[in-house]
Amino acid sequence: MQWKHVDISAFGGPENMKIVTEEAMPEPAPGEIRVKVLTAGTGFTDTIIRQGQYVDVKDKPPFTLGYDWFGVVDALGEGVSRFKVGDPVADLSVIGGYTQYLCISEERAIPCPEGLDPAAAVCMMLSYSTAYQMLTRECSLKPGDSILVHAAGGAVGTALLELGREMGLKVYGTASKGKHHLLQHFGATPIDYHKEDFVERIARETGGQGVAAVFDTIGGKYWARSYRCVAKGGKLVGFGALQVTTGEEKIPSLLWGFFKLLVLWQLLPNGKQSGFYNIHTRRGKKPEEFKEDVATLMQWLKEGRLKPAIAGIRPLTDAAEVHRQLDKGEIAGKVILDCQLTE
Repeated sequence: MQWKHVDISAFGGPENMKIVTEEAMPEPAPGEIRVKVLTAGTGFTDTIIRQGQYVDVKDKPPFTLGYDWFGVVDALGEGVSRFKVGDPVADLSVIGGYTQYLCISEERAIPCPEGLDPAAAVCMMLSYSTAYQMLTRECSLKPGDSILVHAAGGAVGTALLELGREMGLKVYGTASKGKHHLLQHFGATPIDYHKEDFVERIARETGGQGVAAVFDTIGGKYWARSYRCVAKGGKLVGFGALQVTTGEEKIPSLLWGFFKLLVLWQLLPNGKQSGFYNIHTRRGKKPEEFKEDVATLMQWLKEGRLKPAIAGIRPLTDAAEVHRQLDKGEIAGKVILDCQLTE
């Protein structure tokens, strides 16, 4: 039986993404399950991996892209006891998700509730788990607190908006004008970073007090400006360095930003905190905590409390075109790949 996956032949642009057809099905080893992958998420993290700039990926091309996926158990390896064929499962694979089938350790796979929409379910893995852990594990927030979200129209940004609304927070978000309708849909106050100084706007909105938390995936010099928006007792959480990967900022500037974020600012006696969040690193240190958080999100999804901003569902074979749109910042929300659809 033929099956397909999307590989990169070399680090670089979307033109290096290739559809690979396999003639033989992968067979699960002892302790593994084979998964029929229904959906894979796409996002900026995948483009960083494609460019060879993601520090947690040491593999060299060719390899299969895809940070997160959702599917059903298709076959069992010898000794598997946690799952049966047909069970819904998901994972943050970091790479390997843009595929129709894969094999994974039963210990690694995360069980999911029955009856979930596959497109919405995969959003819970990278985007919503990142947002949820930053809001609840990295910060101490209470209803009525204000937060600022950068790149609020993206996959993690919109997850922060929806979860922030669920938590009763007052949310401000920076985004280009074309994405403001999406921010307003989630009850957030949009700030057009092209035309407005967000530092001045936050000071004006909060009477000079600042916000309880800022979530900044832009990086470098942006972190310094974001830090100015944090109230006493609040926290700046960095979770990416978008401007470095787009070439708008250079590595020395980023390293100085990291020094301030992780060392210098933490020494200042101003009551502010700062830190950097990486979901892959945190999961490795606290795997049970990660499973608990995913289970919470999946249950909320099943109950209808969450409705992710899905920008579109595309066939697996459209992955390169989706990456071109991601590179241009054209996607509001998250595009999902239907891995069983190839035309």
